[in-house]
Order: sequence, then C-alpha cells, then structure tokens
Amino acid sequence: MAAIPPHSLLVFLLAVTTLLAGALVLGRIAERIGLPAVVGELATGVLLGPSVLTKAAPGAAHWIFPTDPNQFHLVEAVGQIGVILFVGMTGTEMDVAGVLRRGRTAVQVSLGGLLVPLGLGIATGLLLPTGLLSGDVDTGVFAMFLGVAMAVSAIPVIARILVDLNLLHSRTGQLTLAAGTVDDAVGWLLLSVVSALATTGVRAGNVLTSVGCVLATVAVAVVVGRPVAETVLGWAGRRRAPTDSPAATASLACVVMILGGAAATQALKLEAIFGAFVAGMVIGSRRSFDPRLVAPVRLVVTGVLAPLFFATAGLRVDLTELRRPGVLAAAAVVLVVAVVGKFLGALLGARVSRLSWWESLALGAGMNARGVVEIVVAGTGLRLGVISPAGYTVVVLVAVATSIMAPPLLRWTVARGNLAGPGERATAAPPAQRGDGIPVPAP
Repeated sequence: MAAIPPHSLLVFLLAVTTLLAGALVLGRIAERIGLPAVVGELATGVLLGPSVLTKAAPGAAHWIFPTDPNQFHLVEAVGQIGVILFVGMTGTEMDVAGVLRRGRTAVQVSLGGLLVPLGLGIATGLLLPTGLLSGDVDTGVFAMFLGVAMAVSAIPVIARILVDLNLLHSRTGQLTLAAGTVDDAVGWLLLSVVSALATTGVRAGNVLTSVGCVLATVAVAVVVGRPVAETVLGWAGRRRAPTDSPAATASLACVVMILGGAAATQALKLEAIFGAFVAGMVIGSRRSFDPRLVAPVRLVVTGVLAPLFFATAGLRVDLTELRRPGVLAAAAVVLVVAVVGKFLGALLGARVSRLSWWESLALGAGMNARGVVEIVVAGTGLRLGVISPAGYTVVVLVAVATSIMAPPLLRWTVARGNLAGPGERATAAPPAQRGDGIPVPAP
C-alpha cells in the first residue's frame, strides 16, 4: 500500500490547520456577538472557499485547497468521521423518557412541527423549476429531500438558546426539547430513506426495501444492540487496575459502537449518520451509561472534529450563486416555506393540545432553529447529487438564518406571553454547559 506523498501530507496538514484556526477565531467571535459558534465555523469555509478567497487570490486558495478531488477527500474524510461521531454523541443525549413524560402534548407538537414543513417542503420541491436547485436525480427524490430539510430541528442549537435565555426548565423549554427530539429522530430516519432512493431510484420495490431496511435497523438495535451496549458499557466502566482509565475505555467503546452502527447502515445503502444516531440512542438509553465517562471523546468531537466538518462544509458554499435571480428568488421562497412551515406546524400541534397562542408561537420559535442538523442534511444531499451547489448554498443559508432568528423570536414570544416559569426570565443567564451547547446536569 503506497504511503501519502510528502507534499500531499503537507497540504493536508496546512488545510486542516487553516480551517481549525479560522473556526476557532470566528466561532468565538460569533459567540461574543450572541450567535451560535457554528455560524462562525461555517463562515471560515465561506471566506476560504469560492465565495471570497478563490475570487480574491485563486493561486493561494488552490494551493491550500487543491482542486484535485483526491487531495480534498483527505480533509473531507476527517470531517466525515467528525460528523458521524457528532451525530452519535447527539443521539446519546436524546431524552426519550422526557418525551414519554410529556406524552400526548409533546407528540402532537412534534407531529405538527414535522408533517406541515415536510409537506410544504415536498410541494415546494415539486414546483421549483427543474435543475434550479436540484441535482441529477428524479424530481420526486429532490422534493422529498427538500421536505426533510425543512422538517428537521437542531437539538444542540435549541438547547443552547434555551440555556442562554434561562428557559430550559420552563414548561415551554421542556416541550420544545421533547418535540425537537422526536423531529430529529424521525428526520434522520427519513433522510436515510431518501438517500437510499437517490441511489436505487424511486420504484415501489425500492421504496419498500428502503423502508424495510430502516425498520430492520431499528429492530436489530432494540433487540440486539441494547443488551450488547449494556454489556460493553458495563465492562468498560469497571476499573480493573490502578492504572486503568474507565473514561478512556468507555469513550473508545462508544466510538467503536457508533462507527460500527454507521458502517452497518452504510452497507445497507442507508445513510451512515442514521446508524450513528441509532447507536447513540441505544448507548444513551442504557442504565450503565454515565455521560461523564465519555467526556474525553465528547470534548474532541465537539471541540475539534465537528468545527472542522462545519468549516469544510462552508468551503462548498458559493454565495456567487445568489447573483442568479432565479436562485436568489428560490432561496427566499425556501426560507419563507421553512419558517412558516415550522411555525404553522408547531402552532397547530400546540393548539390541538389546548396550549395558549403565545406558548404555541414560542414552541414554533424554538423549533424553527435548524442549525447543525440541516447543515449535515445539506452535505448529505450534495454528496449524493440530490441537490446542486446552488441548492446546497440555499439550504445552508436557511440553517444559518433560522438559527439566528430563533433567540430574539423566542425571547419576544416568551416575554409577551409571560411564559417563563417561577424563578426564570427570558434573559441571558447561562449555567454550566458543554461545548456543544447542551447543559451539564447538576450534580
């Protein structure tokens, strides 16, 4: 097996260093001005990519980020490992028990916040001019993909917003997290189905096969994965000698299970991140799972690998596409559909549950944040050829725009409806939290 040529290794190291340095600086700047860190991390790639650096200094841009696909794939591979582990670790934080505790209300809000934007997104995808945002796939596959992209919410971003506004423990905050949890889980499942159809084509047999593979994956995870995870985590958490590190062993065990789940669904022609998410949910639901034991891997994933992925994702954003009137108009339409769909869906679900108008609007404001989840969905669509570079740029911009607008809208609706619980107020007073924005439980 041939080794990586010295020059290729040098370019790889410089590219990773440049992306991480930019993500570090711009991510912190974004946080200082009240934006999610992912906005700054994405901006790193945008500035270093075709939107700015390639236009201003093409020689420097092509030297650090060569147009040779094999060279770029080195950086992209590290980013893919990062996003798989990031999604897996997000899965460990899914509070299924919290969803069950809130019962019918959480389910109705989540179904409304999922089905309405999903339907509007599919309709928009079917009505957009062919080839404007879509890739080289069947129009139906593109429409289904756009529906999924419009339907997702981003639990890490939502949790961070609720923490910053000191609303995490209010009823509104808990319902938002519970409904977003369901939306995330169903969103990854639907993305896997769409990914499979993009590969095999839309035919009745292929649709049934894809859905069957998804259901089989969940069944195997419940029947086989749960006892396996319990056994592995129990073994990893036991200290066998004074020099053993339970945290290091448990972290490695979780990484192995998450990557194994990703490989399994990839082999089934589903999406790798779906397997990672399912594996993460299985791990997090086990009694022997202690979040403190996986702190080392979480720190590396959220502090290094995930920022590298988002910076790399920014490299594919080409803002010059928006100079085309058709693309700019489509971007405006997609953004409006995304916002209206999520607000309307959450509002309908909440009103069916007899929540007040202001609480219903607050749920819509919170669930409207797409953040990192939609960025991952956009990258998947571009990699599969479901969306064009212009479509990718539009979906990423929707993710950023909805994440930016969520905090002021949520603050306004909570204040107008007087929804903050006892001892809580809609102001910035964040407690301790991890790097991905999910609060650390009190000891």
